[in-house]
Amino acid sequence: MTRRLVLLAACLVATFVATAGAQSRQYRARLSPVALDIAMQATIAGSGAVTATLSGNTLTLTGNYAGLKTAPTVARVHRSPRTAMRGPAIGDLKVTQGTNGTISGTLELTKDQVDDLANGRLYVQLHSEKAPDGNLWGWLLIQEGKK
Repeated sequence: MTRRLVLLAACLVATFVATAGAQSRQYRARLSPVALDIAMQATIAGSGAVTATLSGNTLTLTGNYAGLKTAPTVARVHRSPRTAMRGPAIGDLKVTQGTNGTISGTLELTKDQVDDLANGRLYVQLHSEKAPDGNLWGWLLIQEGKK
């Protein structure tokens, strides 16, 4: 009987540890215009928001945008320290074709990218016809109280 209890306890601990590791974390980004120069201020507009859920190393993003001056061309997740303006794209997202619409996508992150996400070093950038260098930007930050 004691051996069965020890085995049962070991199984319960293993299940708890596996389940705890698979918990998801919630992130959010507020998308806003970031003009790179004065001339660009006339070509960018809009706002939006993206929520992201990290489960294991799978990042699932959904969001919306509104008020662009021209249709979006692409949305991407980029990696960069928060002190820098630009960083390399690590994955493409889907966007609807209109000045108001939705953003969605799923990315498989490496361990380094998961660490970057946890440390606020990933951002979403939406490009548009009149702002090919980026119309809306937003840093993916962990939602307080959401683990």
